[in-house]
Amino acid sequence: MTKFETIYRLFEENADADKAHQMAAYMKNHFLFFGIPTPKRRAATQAFLKEERKCGEIDWDLLDQCWQDDHRECHYFVGDYLRALKKYLTFEDISKLENYARSQQWWDSIDFLNQIIGNIGLTDCRVDEVMRNWARDEDFWIRRLAIEHQLSRKDKTNPDLLEDILVANFGSQEFFINKAIGWALRDYSKSNPDWVRNFIQKYEAHMAPLSIREGSKYVSF
Repeated sequence: MTKFETIYRLFEENADADKAHQMAAYMKNHFLFFGIPTPKRRAATQAFLKEERKCGEIDWDLLDQCWQDDHRECHYFVGDYLRALKKYLTFEDISKLENYARSQQWWDSIDFLNQIIGNIGLTDCRVDEVMRNWARDEDFWIRRLAIEHQLSRKDKTNPDLLEDILVANFGSQEFFINKAIGWALRDYSKSNPDWVRNFIQKYEAHMAPLSIREGSKYVSF
């Protein structure tokens, strides 16, 4: 049995048809689901990932097979796998991650890929320039990833990079972009409220109301 077949069988054994219908409906029926909630999915694959960590390298063939499957849990597993083996990821893997970011797209996949790519950027500043370019991409999901890739960095956030990326996305009518701008600001306001306050005051006339509302949640004016 291949690794992919092992994962697929684990998911089949834990499938729930009723939950699958509910989960698919929540995701606007863009994807098929086995119907496995996140805690149960991670419990089912925990032993497998423990063994994978011992290999000391990323099995991209396995991840490609999972990403090409129609079930969303297989895509979520790619995120679980990459987080579990994140210490083996390097800048050279960005192109592989970009392939995932440009396919099977919805907010949930973008929102775990941004964490994975952002983590690479913490140790390799070459990611900064990639994110500046992605912030201006024609694909708004790629722009969203760039906007959010510094989430949870706190004092390790690069504010100049953040400003450049956010400003590049002003004027968008896309909900997922304007929401992401607000989230990025709200997250950074927890560690640097003065910067966020000044940013909103400086650019308020150019920002969507949604971005201002989300970004100023923890900031007093």
